[in-house]
Amino acid sequence: MKILLLGEYSNVHNTLAQGLRSIGQEVCVASDGDDWKDYPRDIDLYRNPSRRLNFAGRLLKALPKMRGYDIVQIINPMFLELKAEHIFSIYKYLRRHNGKIVLGAFGMDYYWVSINSNIRPLRYSDFNFGETIRTDPEAEIHRKEWIGTTKERLNRMIAGDCDGIVAGLYEYWATYREITDAGRNGKPIHDKMTFIPFPIVLPDRPNLSFSGGPVRLFVGISRNRSAYKGTDIMLRAARDVRSVHPKKVEINIAEGVSFEQYNKMMDGSDAILDQLYSYTPSMNSLLAMSKGIINIGGGEPENYSILGENNLRPIVNVKPNYDSVYSKIEELITSPEAIPELKRQSVEYIRRHHDYIKVASEYLDFYNSI
Repeated sequence: MKILLLGEYSNVHNTLAQGLRSIGQEVCVASDGDDWKDYPRDIDLYRNPSRRLNFAGRLLKALPKMRGYDIVQIINPMFLELKAEHIFSIYKYLRRHNGKIVLGAFGMDYYWVSINSNIRPLRYSDFNFGETIRTDPEAEIHRKEWIGTTKERLNRMIAGDCDGIVAGLYEYWATYREITDAGRNGKPIHDKMTFIPFPIVLPDRPNLSFSGGPVRLFVGISRNRSAYKGTDIMLRAARDVRSVHPKKVEINIAEGVSFEQYNKMMDGSDAILDQLYSYTPSMNSLLAMSKGIINIGGGEPENYSILGENNLRPIVNVKPNYDSVYSKIEELITSPEAIPELKRQSVEYIRRHHDYIKVASEYLDFYNSI
């Protein structure tokens, strides 16, 4: 099968491409590398804001290379760094010159914003705490960008027109299940959706040991998204625990660095603090877990349930507030005997559910089904 993976979030498409190639598929990744994270790709679609004409020319040259694929999977309705009104015609070009189109439900889009702001199927999310609407500046920005705008029209058009939708986390699956829109065949959009876990390449030698010294905490900070993702609260809690237990905690912070540097900085950590408002581990958390690093973050029962996991419980699950994070960090550092087993379970969890070849096979089955 000939497959084009268009766009990038947190190395999902690059990792999926490795898995698909390993099982004999022909794959091309076209993306901007997820901006400053600079993930690998075959066709470079990075847009320098100061060189717009240069990008337009490169995009026009790249489009003929995006023809003749059996499957085109787009990472998001906004799969290019263009205004939404310009993406309509490019989507139609892709539809005209390729086989099936698959939409990724992997992150920010109209349905994620609207459903979690209005219907609120999740106990908490980027846009709600129970029935309370979040009013963080970034949450408000996303509402203005996606609701009642060209982005909304683009998302609804693509979701209705595409041949399949893949959700990469429980939250996105649960949200898209609430869609009432119908597709071009008159059937509900959510009927063509499936859940497939994110893919991870397991390292040859994950670190399952614990020195018995200070617990080394790792925190990755995304540019301008610290408050929105709860990293500010998690880091404050970690620092406060360190002030009480200075000999038991070390904190390593990576901010605004490339993926390669982020990956190296993470090595040697015992635990990662990530995604306060998530039910599930993100790509960064999953990568950490594959290395034998304990994830302090989202590990709600729904996460294990959708994976069919009844035994492993490697994630130190926190509720979306300071007190929960503080208590979980303190519990971990004052019970270090639990760390080796949590590390072992973390690696096994990735092996069972997120191995990139296993995930690629699930994608291939879905592609064939449509």
